Amino acid sequence: MSATAERPTQAPDDSAHLGELGYRQELHRGLTPFASFASGFSFVSILTTVFQLFIIGFGFGGPAYIWTWPIVFLGQFCVCLVFAELAARYPIAGAIYQWSRRVASDPWGWMAGWLMQLGYIVSVAAIAIALQAVLPEVWDGFQIVGGDPSPTSSTGALNAIVLGTICIVVCVAVQLLGVTRVAIVTRVGVTLEILGVLLVVVALFAHAQRGPQVVFETNGVQGDGSYVWPFLASMLMAAYVMYGFDSAAELSEETGDPRRTTPRAIVRCMVISGVGGLLLILATLMAAPDIASPDLASQGIAWVVTSELGDVFGRIVLAVVAASILSAALAISTSAARVMFSMARDGQLPFSAALAKVSPRTKTPVLPSIVIGVLSIGVLLINLGQSSVFASVTSISVVIVYLAYLFVTVPRLYHRLRRTGRHDPEPGTFSLGRWGIPVNVVAVVFGIFLLVNVGWPRAAVYDPDGSGGWVLQYSAVIAVVVILALGLAAYRVVRRQESRRA
Repeated sequence: MSATAERPTQAPDDSAHLGELGYRQELHRGLTPFASFASGFSFVSILTTVFQLFIIGFGFGGPAYIWTWPIVFLGQFCVCLVFAELAARYPIAGAIYQWSRRVASDPWGWMAGWLMQLGYIVSVAAIAIALQAVLPEVWDGFQIVGGDPSPTSSTGALNAIVLGTICIVVCVAVQLLGVTRVAIVTRVGVTLEILGVLLVVVALFAHAQRGPQVVFETNGVQGDGSYVWPFLASMLMAAYVMYGFDSAAELSEETGDPRRTTPRAIVRCMVISGVGGLLLILATLMAAPDIASPDLASQGIAWVVTSELGDVFGRIVLAVVAASILSAALAISTSAARVMFSMARDGQLPFSAALAKVSPRTKTPVLPSIVIGVLSIGVLLINLGQSSVFASVTSISVVIVYLAYLFVTVPRLYHRLRRTGRHDPEPGTFSLGRWGIPVNVVAVVFGIFLLVNVGWPRAAVYDPDGSGGWVLQYSAVIAVVVILALGLAAYRVVRRQESRRA
């Protein structure tokens, strides 16, 4: 795959088809198939997320936690296939929001959009703050505020806000230049990331200290009890990584021939992420100097890379990770801006008229990009002396996104069971055919399972240092209830405003 320029393949009826769905072409349709793929792959960003979250899976489940990866992949791949089919039928910005309102109803879709918007905003902050775990290791000059660079220290937490803010500001600036500039950054970032993953995997396999049978070891994490519970907890790592593949669909109105291009981009993103992530975890487990070392549990893949491949190679890899983080933050914030634009265009948000405006020069929604950036920086401030709270908020954002996914897969399954055909994809585009019902059933069942598993009130996840008490431990459950209640209240306000305008 190359980051060199390629021309978008635009079908002559792209704008006409968008008009049939109720919208006129305002955004610049200039994205190529690779750029569409890059937007989804950048969001998942296995080099960033697997590096960052390896310690969660390994810490809870030991080496055998690797088996959670194919399990989560299979479940999420079914969700991916359902989304790919809908992307072929409804190639519209604000994908989850649009799909939900069209396969269910406006209230259902509004809530899906509300949830995705919140999930995206927190995700932008979460990925941007990850720079603190990378850049000071590349060069100590990136510890701008001085002091201990550890993300859990007071100076590290403050510097994380500074680096994260700079990252978000850069992302907003790139977005304001237009979607083609966004595509350039994400294409370069994805190319570097794929090359980086290949390089690290090959190098670690070449320095293997043990055979693949390591995947059957648990390091005794279960103690005298069952391994089921540590295994379920370790599944959080894969669940945190394997979402966001739908972001390719957020740019459907800016992609050439989206009814064919976008479904393929979503599926390719998921497959390459699944295979690449699995190889990266396996190579790490086989190359680790000591599989029982506390350093592996606390520092993860970075420790293995520097120990086996040297400090210089480690810094190069971390620099690639930093580039992937920027690309991921850009992809997520762009997706968030498209959801806000799409909802505003339908008059579903306060100040909708302003939020729905598109720059006549760059053909991009300017105000949503700025608002997303400001709100994401606001979320960053939670990390100021509250790094454990920020970690909990990040986990909550994953719960929110999985809940939003169910607002699509559940009504889609309902229509399949009723055998209604009005939501089928266009002829010649992506379709599940006779596999639609079984795939959709797995997507719903597994989605519910992941929602419960990720949101389960584990103190080790939501209150690791024991400082927050039961409120922090049950924060995911409380947050979901509060967010749904606020969403319902906000929806009523929007509907009341609509009735007044009518």
